[in-house]
Amino acid sequence: MTRDAAGEPEGGPAGPSGPGTAVPPMRSHARANRARILAVARRELSANPDATIDEIARAAGVVRRTLYAHFPGRPALLAAIADEAAGAMRAAIAAATVPGDSPAQALARHTMELWRVGDRYRTLLALGHKSLGDGWFEDLTEPALRNAVNILRRAQAERAFGDHLPAEVLAAGVRGLLLELLQCVNSGLWQDAGPGAAVAVLIGVGVDPHRARETVATL
Repeated sequence: MTRDAAGEPEGGPAGPSGPGTAVPPMRSHARANRARILAVARRELSANPDATIDEIARAAGVVRRTLYAHFPGRPALLAAIADEAAGAMRAAIAAATVPGDSPAQALARHTMELWRVGDRYRTLLALGHKSLGDGWFEDLTEPALRNAVNILRRAQAERAFGDHLPAEVLAAGVRGLLLELLQCVNSGLWQDAGPGAAVAVLIGVGVDPHRARETVATL
């Protein structure tokens, strides 16, 4: 029996299928192929949003059949990248939660951790709305929005930030500002590794500019 580059039989994985059938765990070679394809797809699509499935497969060192065994089409590939980004975002929120932080420090950490995720997955900003449908970005960023609301509520209760807008509105503004800043990086208008975005967010929610810069510098 011949096998493709994923190690599967040419006719597809053998064995029974149907409701109630146990699905065997993905083999280590197949998992490695899938991870490599995703990593290469992020890179290729960041460099060229119009990169084809064939181009991504060649860059990943697999045949087209192997790529389709994991991702049956470009939308499925982008959806997998979005799922990976969602996991990275949840991990970033956890990493940004440091006991004892002031509200300003908490929001600055939140921003810088999310910036790293956004920078890694910024290809989604260019392709997601067209390929993943309505609501995908809101679903992806909902945990980050909820975390920002919690930080801002605490800040307003402690009178650390302005209360000129409800926390929910400020959090939505923070999300929009970060998206626009990432788009500016994508288009070459700006370069930042995260601190500049954190300062901009703090100023945007009412923190004095000098204090905003000092807060970010301490992190």
